[in-house]
Amino acid sequence: MVLEIAQIDVKPGMEDAFHAGVRKAVPLFRRAKGCTGMSLQRSAEKPQRFRLFVQWDTLENHTVDFRESADFQEWRKLVGDTFATPPAVEHVSEVLKGF
Repeated sequence: MVLEIAQIDVKPGMEDAFHAGVRKAVPLFRRAKGCTGMSLQRSAEKPQRFRLFVQWDTLENHTVDFRESADFQEWRKLVGDTFATPPAVEHVSEVLKGF
């Protein structure tokens, strides 16, 4: 399993629009090849900063299958206008679970 972590800073005043766009995009992620879950979290200290967590079976499910799909284009249409800067995306795999 690969976890995509996208840090997304949105334009001031666009927080609700971004949140609504992500909510509308849930079906896009649900049907994406290899996507097994997603969640959105908001920073308490920086309310214009969100982190999107998406679980993928493989890295390629995100970087190839999803990014090259029409659903990725729809995702960007739903939320892209709210971005203050391009999202910072990285992929991680669990190496230790303490408890």
